[in-house]
Amino acid sequence: MKKLFYSFLLLSSATLLAQQKNPAVKFAVADNAIGTVELFNTKKNVLQVSKVYNTPASLPQSLKKYSSVFTKGVTEYKFKNGENVLDRMALSNMNVQYNIPADNPVFIEGYEFADTNTLIYPEIKKRTETKDYNGKKTLFIYTTE
Repeated sequence: MKKLFYSFLLLSSATLLAQQKNPAVKFAVADNAIGTVELFNTKKNVLQVSKVYNTPASLPQSLKKYSSVFTKGVTEYKFKNGENVLDRMALSNMNVQYNIPADNPVFIEGYEFADTNTLIYPEIKKRTETKDYNGKKTLFIYTTE
């Protein structure tokens, strides 16, 4: 009985650790794709800040679907010449690259993205892991090394 209890405790703590959200990550959006403020700050020659939304309630309709992720607000960027010059990728395609079913959710810095049609800038990906989450092989993306 003790072994069963300790096994459950270990599994529970591993699951909780896998779900920890990184409060330091600052998500940003440009051309309907998710990146980070850090990434976009390195691309100042082609991007400019359009608007900063400080709360989920202030998000425009086009960003409301991310309100559970943008709990501390989000910065929206626009391309200076109006043309996106950065690569974008759907999370479903990223799943496929890691031999994960396309419709499995993806975690970025502990934030769950259930809609795998969500576009991201792959440059934010510094490290990835595949883990078992709720019985499914799941991709975890980290924006720091």
